[in-house]
Amino acid sequence: MKYTETKLSGCFILEPVVFEDERGYFFESYNENRLATILGYNPHFVQDNQSKSQFGVVRGLHMQAGDHAQAKLVRVLEGSVLDVAVDVRPGSPTYGQHVAVELSAENKKQLFVPRGFLHGFSVLSGHAVFAYKCDNKYNKEAEDGVHPLDQQLAIDWQIPAEQMILSQKDKEAQGFAALSDKL
Repeated sequence: MKYTETKLSGCFILEPVVFEDERGYFFESYNENRLATILGYNPHFVQDNQSKSQFGVVRGLHMQAGDHAQAKLVRVLEGSVLDVAVDVRPGSPTYGQHVAVELSAENKKQLFVPRGFLHGFSVLSGHAVFAYKCDNKYNKEAEDGVHPLDQQLAIDWQIPAEQMILSQKDKEAQGFAALSDKL
């Protein structure tokens, strides 16, 4: 597996070795020992999630706070998304910075998002099936987030504003400054 650490410490782009022939392809999407070697620790994944969304959907920016924080290993099974991770670890030299990576069924890339990050994605294809592993269970009371169009973060979701589809929760989400005041 090829891996690249992003500008955000602990956040990695993972690219599997794909074996293709006339029958199709095969690749190892997850190997506990290899991931532990890359990260320097072994996240214990306890939950897998999957969603399907149409073009223009922007999901995020979401996180679980405190003892319920989650690391995620994310990938796309169908279609293409722009996956975004924002560092909100207090004291981090890259606090408030983000990375954006195109993940697709075609490129088979994955993104490891450590605990202490906001996470979200936008759907670039007609639809996308998005799957991810979490190292902590979801807890409603620990849920937090930031409006995906927050001007301070200035994320280019690669979707025209008039075509963006946001949930009501994301439309009403706080700004980045309000989250920063809580951390």
